[in-house]
Amino acid sequence: MDEALAEASRLVASRDWRSALSVLRSVESEDGNEFEIAYLFGICHARLGDWDNALLYLEQVVTGGLDPARDGQCRMALAYVYTATGRHKLAEYELRRLRESGFESVQVYAFLGYTAWAQGRPEEAIRQYAKALELDPENANALNGMGYLLACEGKDGARALTYCRKAVDKVPDNPAYRDSLAWAYFRLGFLDEAKDNIGRALSLSPGAPEIREHARSIDQGGSAHPQAARAARGRVG
Repeated sequence: MDEALAEASRLVASRDWRSALSVLRSVESEDGNEFEIAYLFGICHARLGDWDNALLYLEQVVTGGLDPARDGQCRMALAYVYTATGRHKLAEYELRRLRESGFESVQVYAFLGYTAWAQGRPEEAIRQYAKALELDPENANALNGMGYLLACEGKDGARALTYCRKAVDKVPDNPAYRDSLAWAYFRLGFLDEAKDNIGRALSLSPGAPEIREHARSIDQGGSAHPQAARAARGRVG
């Protein structure tokens, strides 16, 4: 492998996206490495929130016929970009292509749960999160997604609280998990606990719009309004 391409790969692995992009711009495309270069460019742009360029490069890879492992990574990245830009049907399409190819993981099922809920299919979303938790009952992301979904849908509030508490126990400083726990408490009427956890979520991520929306609802102390639950859908997963 070209030394510059190897260095770019190392920087991507260390999550130094900007430095990786700088190195990639110096890499010469040769027969056999053009799709690897496109993949690395796509991942860096996706991680930096440059959605248009991310799609440009990642779509080159999935249409280019790389090895199945890289193709799977690319489809997951595409699903992430489509989700971030509100194109949930396209995200679901990429995830289902992964499943059809035999690729199975907690991340895929949790992501499918998220895309189903974002499109207004809560029962299917619950089934997908359940599959994720069958694969790994201790996965914090899947626990949080299932708990938050159940809380927002008003289905088995006690179970929703249990899932959310387990997610926070595993990753106490994740603001989204704290927010989910606050919302689960709020939906059950435990305002003191809800205020404590939403305060922690705000301190960890003061600019997050969904957390701020939940904080306003909890501070008012009334019943959880359906619009507030819908507004926060984009954070599940």
